[in-house]
Amino acid sequence: MSLSETAAAAPAAASHATSRSEAAPGPLDGDPALIGVPTFVVGSIALGLTLVGYLPAGAAGAPIAIILAATALGQLIAAVWAAALGQSAVAAIFGVFTGFWLSYAVLVLGLLHGWFGITAGAATRTQGAFLISWLVTIVLLTVSTLRLPAAFTILFTLIDVALALVLWATLEGSGAVRTLGGYAVFAFVAVGFYLFLHVTSLATGGGGLPLGRPAVGG
Repeated sequence: MSLSETAAAAPAAASHATSRSEAAPGPLDGDPALIGVPTFVVGSIALGLTLVGYLPAGAAGAPIAIILAATALGQLIAAVWAAALGQSAVAAIFGVFTGFWLSYAVLVLGLLHGWFGITAGAATRTQGAFLISWLVTIVLLTVSTLRLPAAFTILFTLIDVALALVLWATLEGSGAVRTLGGYAVFAFVAVGFYLFLHVTSLATGGGGLPLGRPAVGG
């Protein structure tokens, strides 16, 4: 079972996916995760390198080229592809992360260039509001993965941890906590690597990798 098929594991969605899989192959057939997962990973690596201090403090906009041109675009393509296949749960996940990466890029560029009239004193709270909003949303997504194989829940939980640490670091001005947030990003990148190996194994005729039992209903 592919990552996309697994993420559509609710009974009604599974029935729909089965009926589609029995249809004749078409130009949209395949697994949107083959684009969605690696483009998510590359943007996450760029963000993690920023958080751990690989880039200087004045280079906050450095990862935006990757995040805009690769990650956000890749998530959008994967979301549209999944929607075209009728994989609504997968489309929702990639669509939400399209919004996250696009809004992150707009936030950083807006703060750097003064697009939104946000004063220097309000910048920290602005970033905090961004992180709180997305942390709540990703926690909601995490709860929705409890009926999926454990690898997905682990991935989203690590994203939650990374967002929480970056929020803490932002509000408290802590470089050490910010670095911990970067390490949490690299932790979910490692899970992303594993999931990408899983979907590429399936796409090339292999049997996929073990993803673990669901936390609920497993």
